[in-house]
Amino acid sequence: MLKDAPRTTGMLCEAFTDMDRCTVMQHLKVLEEADLVIAKRDGRERWNHLNSLPIKQIHDRWISAYAGHALSILDQLKNDLEG
Repeated sequence: MLKDAPRTTGMLCEAFTDMDRCTVMQHLKVLEEADLVIAKRDGRERWNHLNSLPIKQIHDRWISAYAGHALSILDQLKNDLEG
């Protein structure tokens, strides 16, 4: 949800009706400690913003190296099927 736009804690609680407010807040706390969510207060509201930088760093460091290899395998498979 935060990928699309920042949300208040109340908005997130309303979206996850199977969890109580305390549980949603505990999840947000874990995400904040992992630096994946940045919370900013605006009056009485607490806006939660996705911090995508750590995810991009993981992608750049670990996933991108394997993605290139996977694409070459798919390209070879396509060539084999067409040939």
